[in-house]
Amino acid sequence: QVQLVESGGGLVQAGGSLRLSCATSGRTTSTYPMGWFRQVPGKDREFVAAITWSGDLTSYADSVKGRVTISRDNAKNTVYLQMDSLEPEDTAVYSCAAATYYTGSTYLPPLSHEYDYWGQGTQVTVSS
Repeated sequence: QVQLVESGGGLVQAGGSLRLSCATSGRTTSTYPMGWFRQVPGKDREFVAAITWSGDLTSYADSVKGRVTISRDNAKNTVYLQMDSLEPEDTAVYSCAAATYYTGSTYLPPLSHEYDYWGQGTQVTVSS
């Protein structure tokens, strides 16, 4: 079992920044890829970013590339999502997820069904 708890969401003006955190616990937390997704009501969950267990490889959705940075601190069992130059279109519930099936892999899963553990999500609202 893996437990994920997000924090850091909130209300920010367009152009501002937020850093989301995802604290992990349970099954050895530093050996599998982690991802961030976002969802708005009425729409499918959208991939934002992913990072390998080592942190050496990352991937980003085109919609956030250049504005978002994913990172992880395995000593603290925490994954981060630094978001800059936020736009109203970034408003969503952001969730982190663990892809334990890919333990030890350098694969970066872009699809939500490839992740087997999810946090409860944190709301990010960007005002214009």
